[in-house]
Amino acid sequence: MSMGALVVFSSDLRFQSDGKVKQFVENCSAAFTTLFLDGELVVAVKECEEEKKSYETIRMTAGAIARELCNRKVEKAVIQVEDLAKEFSNLDAGKSVAAFVEGWHLGSYKFITYKSEECAFKTELQVRGGADVKSSIEAGQIRAAAAAFSRDLMNEVPNVLNPETFPAMLTEEFAGTDVKVNVFHKEKLEELEMNGVLTVGRGSKYKPAFVELVYQTDGSKPLVALVGKGVTFDTGGISLKSGRDLSDMRMDMGGAAAVAGAVKLLSAIQAKVNVVALIPIVENSPDNTSVLPGEIIRYKNGKTVQVGNTDAEGRLILADGLIRASEWNAQYVVDIATLTGAIHNALGSKIAGVFGDEQLSFEMKQIGRENGDFIWPMPLVDEYEKYLKSDYADFCNISSKGEAGSITAGLFLRRFVPESCRWLHVDMAGVMESEETGYYPKSATGFGARLLADYVTYVSK
Repeated sequence: MSMGALVVFSSDLRFQSDGKVKQFVENCSAAFTTLFLDGELVVAVKECEEEKKSYETIRMTAGAIARELCNRKVEKAVIQVEDLAKEFSNLDAGKSVAAFVEGWHLGSYKFITYKSEECAFKTELQVRGGADVKSSIEAGQIRAAAAAFSRDLMNEVPNVLNPETFPAMLTEEFAGTDVKVNVFHKEKLEELEMNGVLTVGRGSKYKPAFVELVYQTDGSKPLVALVGKGVTFDTGGISLKSGRDLSDMRMDMGGAAAVAGAVKLLSAIQAKVNVVALIPIVENSPDNTSVLPGEIIRYKNGKTVQVGNTDAEGRLILADGLIRASEWNAQYVVDIATLTGAIHNALGSKIAGVFGDEQLSFEMKQIGRENGDFIWPMPLVDEYEKYLKSDYADFCNISSKGEAGSITAGLFLRRFVPESCRWLHVDMAGVMESEETGYYPKSATGFGARLLADYVTYVSK
């Protein structure tokens, strides 16, 4: 076992004095290489091209190094602030340290709760040098912890995390913090007329729930409502999904995990904001009590929806969340969900889609570009509204056309958005899980926690 490692960049003088080592580093195809010099394990990071020098590059590099050293059971690693600042001289030094620490902890992340022969191991990172980097280190740790919390929720298995246990997990997580947790069970849902949640959850042995995470430290700030889809497992209901491995459908509560992670981050940094996370929680299962295609749901706001396909259930419960945001009189509303396969087809697995207010969509794109939760503005095409036409209700939950699936889903949700607010809809279906790369493990990404927290901070300025 190696006891420690030194992380340096290939431009460091000690490597320039050794032509063979310098050549080896430059020719290495990976972002870094490891070698022993004078009995010490050294991680040599390749010089980064100028146009690629960003905080995300730092996070991805740190994450990859951390995973490599964790796998080698290296006890600790050291990086000098001066080396990092010199290599990324175009960036703020404090933010660079925070990004490195954040990427390091996220790259070290593993969900091994059910691995009987694997023990958790994490290489300790020591940041040395710099005038005062304590706050930067803490910032990186807090951001990583929030994303890791979202990952934990998404990775958890459905017999452990379900509509009856999820509220308790959130209550426990925020105990002792400034976050107030309101839990509404089935009887309260009936009183509140949350008929989308009640209908979708009918087929499950677990009763549906609705959770509010309230974090209000500055009443002078605009109220921001974050609505997160909390389908703890999605079989498709009566419109059953195909026979492929469906185990990742436990991650269909990725939106709920994102808003919970965002509130955790905001609370941890004691942000001066006014935010409420609204989380409808169901399991979508087939049973003799399940909602059938053709049924009609009457929502609290009077709108009626025909259920054309029970696998388009996310929008049915998000509708209740958006109505609740109206009751809170939120000025800004963001809903986030693993909503459509269409967004995956359109944008792939590295970037989510954002719909709604065009100016805010662009601004959220800029936020994601810096913090690593990449997102791209998508259109809401009014002409496609007719695709949601129903002969029996005000509209249907599924498009009559085999095109523009993510857009028509956004158009459906738009009908429930409070008129007085500025609204965004984030479809994160394509980015809920990742292959092993950079600071991403081969599991849930925790997408959205950082994006939403930074967005709330931005609109609260």
